[in-house]
Amino acid sequence: MLGDEMMKKLKWILIGLLVGLLVGLALGVNIGRNKPVLSNPFAQETLAEQVKRLGNETLQQGGKALEKTGQAMQGK
Repeated sequence: MLGDEMMKKLKWILIGLLVGLLVGLALGVNIGRNKPVLSNPFAQETLAEQVKRLGNETLQQGGKALEKTGQAMQGK
């Protein structure tokens, strides 16, 4: 009967590992996409959100380019 008890423990360990793997995968997808950790990892980004994100990225890159240009001009 010791075998039955061990099998029950093994079953719960495997279920815990599977649930942990699925939760970790969902959290990892959100982290990889720079989204809030507890948001829906399967939600599609709307067109408005895409435009806003790309606009922000463009502004940040443009600001960095202007800053580098200003530093280069001061150095000459």
